[in-house]
Amino acid sequence: MTPRRPGIRKATAAALALGLSAALAACSGDGGGDGGNGGDAVGHGGVPKLSVSGAYLPRPPMTDMAAGFLTVRNTGGGADELTSVTTPLAAEVTLHSTEGTRMKQVGSLDVPANGRLDLSSGGDHLMLTDLTHRPKVGEKVTFTLHFATSDPIEIKVPVEPTTYRPKD
Repeated sequence: MTPRRPGIRKATAAALALGLSAALAACSGDGGGDGGNGGDAVGHGGVPKLSVSGAYLPRPPMTDMAAGFLTVRNTGGGADELTSVTTPLAAEVTLHSTEGTRMKQVGSLDVPANGRLDLSSGGDHLMLTDLTHRPKVGEKVTFTLHFATSDPIEIKVPVEPTTYRPKD
């Protein structure tokens, strides 16, 4: 038996997380997560009015990485951007955009006026790295969403089974 190298373990974890995201390939629904709304005026003559729904975190197959999904709705007339997410569960949360089969880290994600930002399995999503622990199904994890202009929104995100698929 050959000893495992840390680089292989991280690469395997990343491949498993990406594979899990692609395999689930489901859109975020309306359940889970608490809502909130934002504040300041934005260009384009309107004010964003944000709320969050459908948040969930599939139980990660590994102990050091997880993916998060949710929907940010904007019923206001001004656009905004999700610029970061923080949680006590992870040292770092990064925003990822997916086009086709290519995933890339981005600095922000648009929340259009009178529209929504869907973070879903197989699409744009959150990647949590360096977890403090592997959360259990039924646990609630606090996320704080930070925006370019709106006030931060804090939500409680339920941990679902690894193979969880939200209802449309």
